[in-house]
Amino acid sequence: MSPARIVSLVPSLTEAVAHSTPGALVGATDWCTHPAGLDVVRVGGTKNPRTDRIAALAPDLVIANEEENREPDLAALRAAGLDVLVTEVRTLPGAFRELDRVLTACGVTARPRWLDEAEAAWEALPGAAERRTAVVPVWRRPWMVLGRDTFAGDLLSRLGVDQLYAGHPERYPRIPLDELRAARPDLVVLPDEPYRFTPDDGPEAFPGLPCALVGGRHLTWYGPSLAEAPAVLDRALRAARG
Repeated sequence: MSPARIVSLVPSLTEAVAHSTPGALVGATDWCTHPAGLDVVRVGGTKNPRTDRIAALAPDLVIANEEENREPDLAALRAAGLDVLVTEVRTLPGAFRELDRVLTACGVTARPRWLDEAEAAWEALPGAAERRTAVVPVWRRPWMVLGRDTFAGDLLSRLGVDQLYAGHPERYPRIPLDELRAARPDLVVLPDEPYRFTPDDGPEAFPGLPCALVGGRHLTWYGPSLAEAPAVLDRALRAARG
């Protein structure tokens, strides 16, 4: 029997399931902000979920991600007898494969239209006439940037932006600010999550460098937002051309 009660511990997957099988979600994290007005039991954060509250919901399936969620929490859920599906998303094609797997596990029998639209939007991207280099901070105090093997880095590459630390041995290396400035990237990409960079918090650290402020939902989420992400990100990156 297909799962009918779902708990999602990943904001983008929460949005994907809510749009694809309305009514199946019974629980989600405090960070699951889309779709607006989602009426489910809140089970804590992605890094500190209330495993007892999740177990009390008696879900048929818990959806998680190897990067967003901690293995001890997932082990506790399994020990409580719950079925846990763990996704791994490092590239755009990987995101589409995992979305298909998640939605199938949730009992979705017909591929949702938004997923076809998202794939078509990314396939329609023209090749970048001019590639640019970037550093992509995701945190400050200390400064951390995108490194190797990240979903956001793969999206940026498809938009003609090569992030300078893509070859770093760590996925999210801590790099001193002086080193980031000295790297002299063509631009600095500042998402609003996980750290909330704003026009007044981030660009001032990189004087003389064009800065692109982008929505984290479009850069790091793999769900319905993927359909509009290419156009939204491309506009933000072009606007930062110094």
